[in-house]
Amino acid sequence: MPYRRLPNTDLSRLRALRAAIQRGRQQSYNEQVISFSSVREAENFLNIFEKQSLLYKQTFENQVNSNKKYQQVLNNARMYISHFIQVFNLSVIRGEIKKEYKLLYKLNPDIHNLPDLSTESAILEWGQNVIEGENERIRNGGLPIYNPTIAKVHVHYEMFKEYKSAQRLSQATTNRNWEELVNLRKKGDEIILDIWNQVEEFYKDETPHNKLVKCKKYGLVYYYRKNEKILTKDG
Repeated sequence: MPYRRLPNTDLSRLRALRAAIQRGRQQSYNEQVISFSSVREAENFLNIFEKQSLLYKQTFENQVNSNKKYQQVLNNARMYISHFIQVFNLSVIRGEIKKEYKLLYKLNPDIHNLPDLSTESAILEWGQNVIEGENERIRNGGLPIYNPTIAKVHVHYEMFKEYKSAQRLSQATTNRNWEELVNLRKKGDEIILDIWNQVEEFYKDETPHNKLVKCKKYGLVYYYRKNEKILTKDG
């Protein structure tokens, strides 16, 4: 006899539930292969599971689309901060700005290399450093850096922070919907297992071939083992 395998994907779970519900609705009171209470439970669960599956899919797609825009905003912020520091360092090298002023930006006065801007936390840190440093230097009478101005850097820095916050919320929503879907899968598997057990129990006295054919009509899925003989009406 081939072995039975429970669904392991959302699509196969939906297919199993729909098949059982369809057959369950057609059965009579005199021949209940699946109890009517189990059919009602499957119907109620199917409605919830379909909605949650769709909700997760939508939130995941929204997150993917949002992440594309976020990466663009992130790269822009990194570019403007990097460009500003490069222009500032050149001004120091040319003697237009005293190197001691680099301390306002939390930059080493004797090192003119760019800080590491490869991470989001680094962009948050250095964005704040250059904005605060430039504003403080200007308050002390220094001439502002142009191309880019600190105002331009500030715009892209704030945009990055806003998108980062939105992306974090989007990720949290997606994770929450995923966890709810995982929990529903466990419940769905229990319902399907119970229904399949009822169906097999009802047809337990049938010949192996007839049992296989009738059980399949209720959505049960069977697989033959390697080299196992295929069941026929003639046995």
